[in-house]
Amino acid sequence: MQYIQRIIDKELAELLQEVSAVSIVGAKGVGKTESAKQLAASVLRVDVSTPARVLAESLEDLAKIKERPVLIDEWPKAAMSWNNVRHIVDEDPSPNRFILTGSTSTTGLGLHSGAGRIVQLHMRPLSIEERNLAEKAVSLSALLEGSAYEGIYEQSPIGLEEYAQEVFASGFPGIRSHSERGIKALLKGYVDAIVERDFEELGVVVRKPHVLRAWLTAYAAATATTTSYTKIMRASTSGEEKAPGKDATLVYRDTLDRLYLTERVDPWLPTPNPITALGRSQKHFLVDPALALSLLRIPKQELFIGIQELQVGKSRDNSAFGRLFENLVAISLKVYAQNADAELYHFRTSDSRHEVDFIIEQGSRVIGVEVKLSPHIDNKDCDELNWLESQLDASRPFTKIIVNTGSHAYKRKDNVLVVPLALLGT
Repeated sequence: MQYIQRIIDKELAELLQEVSAVSIVGAKGVGKTESAKQLAASVLRVDVSTPARVLAESLEDLAKIKERPVLIDEWPKAAMSWNNVRHIVDEDPSPNRFILTGSTSTTGLGLHSGAGRIVQLHMRPLSIEERNLAEKAVSLSALLEGSAYEGIYEQSPIGLEEYAQEVFASGFPGIRSHSERGIKALLKGYVDAIVERDFEELGVVVRKPHVLRAWLTAYAAATATTTSYTKIMRASTSGEEKAPGKDATLVYRDTLDRLYLTERVDPWLPTPNPITALGRSQKHFLVDPALALSLLRIPKQELFIGIQELQVGKSRDNSAFGRLFENLVAISLKVYAQNADAELYHFRTSDSRHEVDFIIEQGSRVIGVEVKLSPHIDNKDCDELNWLESQLDASRPFTKIIVNTGSHAYKRKDNVLVVPLALLGT
């Protein structure tokens, strides 16, 4: 399969010119190994090769490898390799020595964090830009640098049906290239592996796999909401089965985090804060909306025609397509924001009277992003962005964007940029 160029590749190459070791983290299947192999001079596949594992866990032998950088792929399968890299870097901090990839965090492994020695780089499934659906027309980085959008009616060839396909097909490079039947089977297998193997590999005993699966399904149904874990827990049982306790729920959440399967978005608490009584709950997302779709067992065609609604939590658009489209936007924005050294948040007042789907912040610059499934935008769709602008200190540059499924990118008279998702990129 031909290699798909990733946005993170440039950041990885630049970091390796500055630091000794970079750890690429992210969920299984996002493409960490393939990206790392583009730069690695030698590769230790410790998850499939016993000699490679033995070498990686030997401090003396690992230090002797001259072909650098050395890629230690899936290093948690040879956990001592992490400390070995740390010790080697302590002795010789010259750049471009090691790349480590892992699908689980160091939490719970009893290892040093690697702070000051090993730089962490987060990789996610393919963003919309990386899927090469259309030519990028609006650059998030340029907007954060103060550039004004000067384009006039750039056109997108992507419509609602294609976006439904993108939700279904997933951003996992090794999955999306298959037929529809193959994609469905591979996503189901991915979920099965989470329930049946991945939790136990992290030392979490799952006595009732069907309860965990039900909780994952309820979490998927809470996509794009700030609903409480108590409500997710209650939604995971039909009433015939005892709901998992609070402790079990926290274990489920923390384990998903360790597997990089969640992409929750923190609330935005602006500083200085001119707005009182802000909501402080995180917004729920899975690492890929295709996993949510698989858990919810919604056929792609039913997603597209909009007959399904998600029943856990409340959103301005409770349709399954609307919420999963927002999940698709969230993952892309996470990739673009990381590339621009910015942070992604969401905004909501505590009484829920006002909310903006996403806030991107870089220093004093702020971008507000509303997500609309509709291809058509009217004045009402811009109300929340315009309200938030009126509340903020005028000295803070504030850009207003509506991401939608329309055919054109353009700027409205109220300076709101309307940008089809396929035309927004780094």
